[in-house]
Amino acid sequence: MTPSEPMAAPAPARRRRTAWGALVPVVAVAAGLLFATSGQTAQGSDLRAGDVTELSALIAERNEVIADQEAQLTELQRQAQTLTDQAASRDGAVAAAQAAGDRGAVSAGVVALRGRGVEITLDDAPRRPDGSLPAGARPDDVVIHQSDVQGVVNAVWAAGADGVAIMDQRLVATSAVRCVGNVLLLHGRTWSPPFVVTAVGDPAAIRAQLDASPQVAVFRQAVEDFGLTFAVRDRPEVVLPAYDAPLDMAYATPADG
Repeated sequence: MTPSEPMAAPAPARRRRTAWGALVPVVAVAAGLLFATSGQTAQGSDLRAGDVTELSALIAERNEVIADQEAQLTELQRQAQTLTDQAASRDGAVAAAQAAGDRGAVSAGVVALRGRGVEITLDDAPRRPDGSLPAGARPDDVVIHQSDVQGVVNAVWAAGADGVAIMDQRLVATSAVRCVGNVLLLHGRTWSPPFVVTAVGDPAAIRAQLDASPQVAVFRQAVEDFGLTFAVRDRPEVVLPAYDAPLDMAYATPADG
């Protein structure tokens, strides 16, 4: 071969280019089929949402069920009250029992309550623009915990409050304040901060008890150190709704007399 003659490409290289050229249409067809199948299956939805989408749908479905059951409960309670009133009008013993129950209704929390009181707000520390934590803080230090809410509620009861509610949910003897992470679980529902505690009672007595509570003192130190919110406001009128969920009791005994 003279220097002026063109050099032929080696045979193996020619075969590789030929094989790749044959595979390109096959890959393109396969990709098109995959895209078409994915689009047909998705029908405008996100196939990658997976468990998140299913969980959101489940929560929405359960909320609808709870709303329907609450409506049924309200109607059944109305019917029960009507029948009780009819029986009391004919039977003196029933009337006496009804009167005794009415006298304890406020303490039991099963009727609405209105009066002078306080509104207490607890909230997580605000997020910093760069996402960093205050100096010396851990992630748990900048969020409201179950012990914080429970400490405030205990102090309010100790101050002699006539009634207490959290997030407009009336607290009764069987109520339990629980938190999952920084989400409050109360009466079968979940609530995110800020948490608002309202109480009917003497504002001065409630403030004094909050100042005297060791549990609240621990929370207030975290407020000072890490920027959480703890605000107590006197209210000339507080309205507490009646507790309208079932009262779960293991047993009961009649009162003396």
